Amino acid sequence: MTGAANGRLERLGVGLAALGRPAYINVGRTDVLPGSRTVDAMRERTRQVLDAAYAEGIRRVDTARSYGSAERFLAEWLRDRGHEDVVVSSKWGYVYVAEWRLETEVHETKEHSLERFRQQWPATRELLGRHLRLYQVHSLTRDSPLFEDADLQRELARLRDSGVRLGISTSGAAQADAIEAAWELRVGGSQLFGAVQSTWNSLEPSAGKALRYAHEGGWTVLVKETLANGRLAVRPPEPLAAVAGRHGAGADAVALAHVLAQPWADTVLLGAASVGQLRSNLAACSLTLEERDLDELAAAAGDPATYWGERSALPWH
Repeated sequence: MTGAANGRLERLGVGLAALGRPAYINVGRTDVLPGSRTVDAMRERTRQVLDAAYAEGIRRVDTARSYGSAERFLAEWLRDRGHEDVVVSSKWGYVYVAEWRLETEVHETKEHSLERFRQQWPATRELLGRHLRLYQVHSLTRDSPLFEDADLQRELARLRDSGVRLGISTSGAAQADAIEAAWELRVGGSQLFGAVQSTWNSLEPSAGKALRYAHEGGWTVLVKETLANGRLAVRPPEPLAAVAGRHGAGADAVALAHVLAQPWADTVLLGAASVGQLRSNLAACSLTLEERDLDELAAAAGDPATYWGERSALPWH
């Protein structure tokens, strides 16, 4: 692998949203999962993907309290493998309520409150311990009560001052507004947060300017939903398909290379649900996009509100 490819590989991380629970919204996930999505089967699949990623040189893993049993699966894998060089980020704010059911009306509930933080932080810390380097508010929006809750802010600041890096993740058509508001939030004279995880992909690049500003200001930027929940891999838009055809590459590799081409993207998360998907994704590391390619891919971007409306309509399956 070339030096450039190695550099890209070091920027990759594995996201566990599609592995820690039996149902999720990712397109192209169902066909590659075990026939019976029991807890044991999904634990084993998580271990397979993590083993393959580690063997390739990936050392970053992102999870959340609401990803079913993902934190526990990861903690068990770290304990059993003895890896000391894996860096973990997790999130609080959502609770998984589906009780391992595929079909249920509600899979998770969101609450940015002091009570929920006090419930979730100790559980995450107990499982992930020294590997946890970043703790994020899950899907922070500009209207979150966190911005008005001084008690919650002070509690978070105590955690920040203890040495835990705090961040936010964002979702929705107004991601840039949430990033800007979080950037301005200061407690005890210092910024409360130092990292942001946002959706940015060939279909939805609207947060790019805000993410670049955050990166240049010293924040760590993580990019999620890099394949638009699988849509870019399974049904790529014409500009993406054209670039992939010209390079003789998979649509997933081109979409990921598009994210890796953004200099402000510190960590680019992969949402693979199988070792095969992971290896297909990793072809992005050896793919160099030219200005012509980037110009063509820019044409795939659409209206953010439409994108997020389509995402919200994706079924849990």
